[in-house]
Amino acid sequence: MSNALFQVPYPVNEPVKNYAPDSPERAEVKKVLADLSKKKINVPMFIGGKEVMTKKTMKMRSPHNHKHVLGEHAFGTKKHVKDAIDAALKAREKWASLPWEQRAAIFLKAADLLAGPYRARMNAATMLAQSKSIYQAEIDAACEMIDFLKFNVQYATEIYAEQPESNEGMWNRMEYRALEGFVFALTPFNFTSIAGNLPASAALMGNVCVWKPADTQIYSAHVMMDLFREAGVPDGVINLVFVDGPEAGDVIFNHPEFAGIHFTGSTGVFRTIWKTIGNNIAKYKSYPRIVGETGGKDFIMAHKSADADALVTACTRGAFEFQGQKCSAASRAYIPKSLWKKVEKGLVADVKSIKMGDPADFRNFFNAVIDEKAFNKISKYIDKAKKAKDAKILVGGKYNKEVGYFIEPTVIVTTNPKFTTMCEEIFGPVLTIYVYADKDFEKTLEILDSTSEYALTGAIWAQDRYAIDLANKKLINAAGNFYINDKPTGAVVGQQPFGGARGSGTNDKAGSKLNLLRWVNARTIKETFNPPKDYRYPFMGAE
Repeated sequence: MSNALFQVPYPVNEPVKNYAPDSPERAEVKKVLADLSKKKINVPMFIGGKEVMTKKTMKMRSPHNHKHVLGEHAFGTKKHVKDAIDAALKAREKWASLPWEQRAAIFLKAADLLAGPYRARMNAATMLAQSKSIYQAEIDAACEMIDFLKFNVQYATEIYAEQPESNEGMWNRMEYRALEGFVFALTPFNFTSIAGNLPASAALMGNVCVWKPADTQIYSAHVMMDLFREAGVPDGVINLVFVDGPEAGDVIFNHPEFAGIHFTGSTGVFRTIWKTIGNNIAKYKSYPRIVGETGGKDFIMAHKSADADALVTACTRGAFEFQGQKCSAASRAYIPKSLWKKVEKGLVADVKSIKMGDPADFRNFFNAVIDEKAFNKISKYIDKAKKAKDAKILVGGKYNKEVGYFIEPTVIVTTNPKFTTMCEEIFGPVLTIYVYADKDFEKTLEILDSTSEYALTGAIWAQDRYAIDLANKKLINAAGNFYINDKPTGAVVGQQPFGGARGSGTNDKAGSKLNLLRWVNARTIKETFNPPKDYRYPFMGAE
């Protein structure tokens, strides 16, 4: 029996390996990439600890070479979703009552397994199926996921340690219970770490989960599930299903034991989910927790005092790393006229120097967008800019899907601050720039703030501290993650808790204690040691 207050290993951010030529990590991941590329695998669902294959399967392909079939995955039905819920609820009581340090140990073990024997495989899977460069895979699938696992354990201990005051003769305490029911984790394609963290963070706090990943992330989700199982996550605690979204929703959002959703994806889908939950609210045993990080139209705002060279690099990296498919990717920029010629020259040079192709060639900065649907959507925005009278393609603008879903990094310049690509989320390698008169800095801040429905990330570039302060105040609601003289991407667990407001989500800050608080139900316990035995109070005495 536990009779101690345990101190967990204090977390530090996982060092990012550089994969330089002749480094051991480069050689290892190259070998794993080659090995996985030769194999075709069958990926089952995991329900109650059992591997479940189906007659109907779907092919998994590499976005940068869509003729390359990586394997097939099971494709389930409503029955599989019901089975997953039943398995989760069956596991709930035992898992929720397990001492917290035992749950913590499982996820700390997962972190160490990922840092060691799983690292190359997780990175290679993310490179093959999501078309990430080795560096983008490393900072995501390895380092960020390791950080989530370790820091979440620390945050959990901090939550459990928060206890109320007690007066003489009593003992007040707070108990942090798991939610009553199951949690649905609906996860995106673009970050392997987010896909793994959404079910894992809820499970750490004693919850049981049904996890549905994006179809294009199933390949690396399979590796993540292997990691969880080897780390010791019990059967039924995290159930992995591959089903049509509306079919899954029809079962989950009508179930009385639905306790919450942990979501990352599009704003439209999240709003539909929220509306569905609202319409079904009387069906549930409790009010479900709704936690979501959704779209973004992330910005870079430059003042005339900005360092132009550093600004160019921030635009290039912020807009074009992982093909602009980060929720935080810079999609619009506001550049003062006095800096524009230098910024223009630098951006054109950067984009023209970018190598694009297969992630297996480490010289490539840039790879393919995730699938044909994304390719078609992004290319339509580029075509619209080519035909527009108030916009032009500065550099890039070509695309081809013959071999893979390749779209050149593209910079659009517009004279209209409300041009379509300044307002709408594209989720691809397109940066639109509006050049403004230096004297209109404050006015442009107001335009920026009112242009988009989103408020995820943004950056101010300036050396003038008054300009920085003004932007900080004017844009207070425009970004949940705000950067000063940095690109608006690359949030690190424990350093920049991530999430936005407005149309970008509930701002529950993944990578912080705030997020874990959403997955517990607190119970206050008051124990009185010497209770009164007379109902009369002293004020009632005779004069």
